[in-house]
Amino acid sequence: MVYITEELVRRRAEHNECEIFSLEEVSLHQQDIEKIEHIDRWCRDLRILYLQNNLIPRIENLGRLKKLEYLNLALNNIEVIENLEGCESLQKLDLTVNFVGCLSSVESLQHNIHLRELFLVGNPCTEFEGYREYVVTSLPHLKCLDGTEITRSERIRAFQGLVEVKRRVWEQEKEYLRRRAKEKEEAHRKTTGEQERKGSKPGFDGRWYTDINNTVYVQCPGLEENKENQEAAENTKLKMTVPDLEEEQRREEEFWHTPCPFTPESRLEAHRHLEEKRKAKEKLEFSLTEDEENNAIVLDLAVYRHLDTSLIDVDVQPTYVRVQIKGKIFQIVLPAEVQPDSSSAQRSQTTGHLVLTMPRVEGEIKVTKGASRPARVCETGRSSSSEGQNRKGHVPERLEVDPSLHTAPDYANIVPRQRAKEGPLERARTPPAASSSSLSDGFEDDLDVPPLI
Repeated sequence: MVYITEELVRRRAEHNECEIFSLEEVSLHQQDIEKIEHIDRWCRDLRILYLQNNLIPRIENLGRLKKLEYLNLALNNIEVIENLEGCESLQKLDLTVNFVGCLSSVESLQHNIHLRELFLVGNPCTEFEGYREYVVTSLPHLKCLDGTEITRSERIRAFQGLVEVKRRVWEQEKEYLRRRAKEKEEAHRKTTGEQERKGSKPGFDGRWYTDINNTVYVQCPGLEENKENQEAAENTKLKMTVPDLEEEQRREEEFWHTPCPFTPESRLEAHRHLEEKRKAKEKLEFSLTEDEENNAIVLDLAVYRHLDTSLIDVDVQPTYVRVQIKGKIFQIVLPAEVQPDSSSAQRSQTTGHLVLTMPRVEGEIKVTKGASRPARVCETGRSSSSEGQNRKGHVPERLEVDPSLHTAPDYANIVPRQRAKEGPLERARTPPAASSSSLSDGFEDDLDVPPLI
């Protein structure tokens, strides 16, 4: 249900520098509004008000608009003309294609002495016998009805047969109200039956989907496991999608081809059906992957291709990322801590997808999979791998720190430390005893010459 809010009125008041207190004309058409409210308090100086093509079932909250001259309520669900006595300056009223079946409610416009034009084309009351004569006699100040001027001779003839015309109109009106009561009861029974048939399932197949109309929190405890099971999940999804699409297509054809009376309930039902189809198309697909080469997490969000980038707001936090698209929130928890300041957001010029690249925090511990260590050669000549032994013995893999992340030099062993027993002067070294095998015959060791190391 769409409400008339201050923000909505200000957006429609751009021609008046977004000031609503001095607004004289505003257009709120095609907004799916279901109730008139607040306008009589916010815009006291209104002269022209457009509310056509909405879902308004009743005329209300307009009595304080003393300066209102033109009111357009065409293509709505109004059944009774009422609550316009306070619009003292009203000159033109358009109720084209509504559901006004209570023709006697036209008499409530007798207080609007400045009313000159009235449009009731497309309403059930226009099919009543004596409709035009009844309206002409009920509103003597009216100059034009349904786009046709009321002549003086037509008004005289209408007054001559007024008693008979009123009697016929009242009978037809009673019959119409009786038929409308049955239609309302049938519509209520149909709505109740559909709700019981659908039950409390979130979707037509009982599964939940990512929808930008709601805040979405997705937990990703292990991306590797998701990658391993991705192929199997896609195959299962394809098998389940084919019958679902056939069932959905069958329901769609059944909905539009089933005959139904033209009533406010059927119009509202068609609107809600179209709204559900529109919301179903708003579901965004996404993928969360790891870039091992750049040590980053990449989020690919399928944003609409022609959506203006100014309507997208991205907020990257160390443990989660939030994307706001046209006021709707998409949020996902990240599997590892990232660097918000070093993250980047880009949009594809061909598909319009939003790609977020979020580097991991330096020193982040990660599991090394698929990288085998070089084999060690033992004394027996056999080669063995520590990872292969761990895998055979079902030993859990160890966590290692990426050595490339250690960029700081080690200053600990630059200057050799002196031993505590030695003094400032280095003591004479005792030459190592030379083995007989390493000394050739006739070689004499000179103690003044330092040994070669």
